[in-house]
Amino acid sequence: MIERTRTEHERMTSASGLNGKVDLQLRQARQARQGATALALAGVLFVAYPALRPFSDEVTLQGASAFGSMAWIVSHVTAVAAFILLAVGFLSLYVLLQGTSVEGPAWRSVLLSLAGIGLTLPFYGAEVFGLYAIGQEAIRQQRVELMELASVIRFGPGFLMIVVGLLLLGASTVFMAVAVLRTRLMYRWTSILLAAGFLLYVPQYMGSQPLRIAHGLLIAVGCIGIAMGMWRHTQSRP
Repeated sequence: MIERTRTEHERMTSASGLNGKVDLQLRQARQARQGATALALAGVLFVAYPALRPFSDEVTLQGASAFGSMAWIVSHVTAVAAFILLAVGFLSLYVLLQGTSVEGPAWRSVLLSLAGIGLTLPFYGAEVFGLYAIGQEAIRQQRVELMELASVIRFGPGFLMIVVGLLLLGASTVFMAVAVLRTRLMYRWTSILLAAGFLLYVPQYMGSQPLRIAHGLLIAVGCIGIAMGMWRHTQSRP
C-alpha cells in the first residue's frame, strides 16, 4: 500500500514537472514572437526616420523651417522608438537562445545594447526638442544667426555620449551576429547586415538623405531577417 502511494506520488510529481516545463516553453515562445515583432518594427522605423526627416542647409531660415516643423519631431521620435524596440528584440533573442552554447555572446549583446542605447537616446532628445525650439525662435524673430546654436547643441558634451553609445551598440550587434550565426535560425546571415549597419552608423550621419535611407534599409533587412528566423524557430517548439 505504501509502495503504491509512493509510486502514484512520483507519477504526479513527474507529470507536474512536465506540465511546468511545457508552460515555460510556451511562455518563452510567446515572448520570442513578441520580441521578433518588436525587432521587425524597429527595422521599419530605422528606414522611416531618414525618410521622414526634413533635410536642408541648416544655416538659413529654410533650415529653421525644417528644425521647427512637425516632421522634425515625428521623424526623431520615430528614431527613438526604433532604438527602444531594438533593445526589446535583442532581449527576446537572448531569451530564445538561453541555455544554448551561444548564451554568453547573446547576453553580452544585450548588456552592450542597453548601455549603448542609454547613451544614444539623450542626444536624440536634444536634437529633436532643442533644435525644434531653435528653429521656431529663429523663424519668429527672423534671425538666421540663431541657427548657430544648433552646432552648440550637437557638438557639446552630448556628442561624445552618442559616439560612445553607438560604438557600444555596434559592438553589441557584432556579439549578436556571432551568436546568431552559430544557431540554426533561418536567415541568420542577415545578422551580418545588421552588424554592418550599426558599425556604419556614425559615418552615415555625413551622408545625403538617399544614402541615409539606404543605410536604414540595410538595418531593416537585418532586423526583419532575424525576426523572421526567431518567429520560424518558435514554430518548432510547443
